[in-house]
Amino acid sequence: MSSSEKIGWLQIAFRLKGSVLKSIYQRVIACGLFGILISVLYHLKWPVSHPWTEGVIPSIVLGLLLVFRTNTAYERFWEGRKVWGNIVNDVRNLARQVWVTVDERTLESRDNKMEVLRLIVAFAVATKIHLRGDVNNELETLMPTARYLTLKTMNNPPLEIAFWIGDYLQLQYNLNCINSYQLIAMQELLNSLVDCLGACERILKTPIPLAYTIHLKQVLLVYCFLIPFELVEGLGWWTGLSVALISFTLFGVEAIALEIENPFGHDPNDLPLDTICNTIKRNIEDLMTLTPSVHSHRHLRNIDTF
Repeated sequence: MSSSEKIGWLQIAFRLKGSVLKSIYQRVIACGLFGILISVLYHLKWPVSHPWTEGVIPSIVLGLLLVFRTNTAYERFWEGRKVWGNIVNDVRNLARQVWVTVDERTLESRDNKMEVLRLIVAFAVATKIHLRGDVNNELETLMPTARYLTLKTMNNPPLEIAFWIGDYLQLQYNLNCINSYQLIAMQELLNSLVDCLGACERILKTPIPLAYTIHLKQVLLVYCFLIPFELVEGLGWWTGLSVALISFTLFGVEAIALEIENPFGHDPNDLPLDTICNTIKRNIEDLMTLTPSVHSHRHLRNIDTF
């Protein structure tokens, strides 16, 4: 059952948080007032009723807005969610393989392995921060201070973290702590993480073409300011309210598309990247409390977590 079903249909319908009402109400009011003005002019016998607009403009608006705009925006949103689903799976698989397969010959080996597991988590967190353009200290607890300070100077922190993880894997192979098949399997997962980073950057840095956005807004404004001339003869004083409701629907759809076309931000309708990263942290914390049977003879205890 979805969270919206648990809350209730009416509660969702009248909920302001997460809606686009705040971003469109001024335009809706302006269109409604214009509709009232047309009603006044009509009752003053001005020739403002023009039924000939019926059917032509609505088809243009609905065709451009409801089909292309919303579909394109949601496709970007869903593509972002699929990529982050892959990040979660790759992080879990890579961490599990490192934890189970890398041979532990000393206590220092265990410490290094734990550090790398934190770096794997840090890759996901750094990707989130990189996509949002945030500056925070969330990564500081996931790596040694020297590495954190180095990371702050990098243009693309997730790539630097991927380099550190790859360097660790190659070192373990050189030390005969993993075999070539294990190295290849883990490198493929690391490559997949970098591919996911690139996919997210592609979504972020490829906006909807500006010409289409401008034209769509122009057509939408033309429609909302012409529709009162179509409705006033039949609706009279109800024209203002009707125009407000119509503009609320159309401006709302456009605002939703605008909000979800970049799914990595902080808007209420964006992807819950903080929740996803916290889930990854908890998963790896749980993994680090387990001792693989292949290493249990070493009796390594007192595993630190995050």
